[in-house]
Order: sequence, then structure tokens, then C-alpha cells
Amino acid sequence: MIVRIATEGQYEVSEDDEEALNELDMQAVGACELGDEQKFHAAFARLLEFVRTKGHPVPDDELSASQMILPPPDTSLEEARAEFTGEGLIPG
Repeated sequence: MIVRIATEGQYEVSEDDEEALNELDMQAVGACELGDEQKFHAAFARLLEFVRTKGHPVPDDELSASQMILPPPDTSLEEARAEFTGEGLIPG
């Protein structure tokens, strides 16, 4: 799965890590739905860190479609609420 972190780049995440990635995504969704800014930032930070550490950077000169696009790391709760909804950022 190719995951893009807006303003950073793309990472290739193994299929073996997709379940954990989805769980982190749903934690961020839950925090957004609750309007809990502290929980959102903690969950979103874990999601970003997971992608950065488990994923492998896709070279800038390689064009790949992203299956998941994460907002920039400095995204506010209000901005995230528009994207982190329902089933999350990972298409079902």
C-alpha cells in the first residue's frame, strides 16, 4: 500500500502492516468524532510515526498512486475532522 503524508512524500507500507495501520487510522477517527484534540494529536502522531518507521520511502522520481493520503503533520483537529470520518482514510 502506498501512503502519502502531505508535505512529506510517499511511503510503501507492507500488506502485513495494513491491519495495524487501519487500527491507528480508526483511533484518529474516533478522537475526531469525540472532538478530543489531545487524543487526536496523540493518535495522529502514532499513525505518522508508524508510516515513517514501517514504510519505505518511495523515490521522488517514481510516480505511484496513493491508496491513503494523510494530512500534513501540523493538521489541526478542525481540519482533520473533515478528513477523518466514518471508516477512516483507508478505503474499505
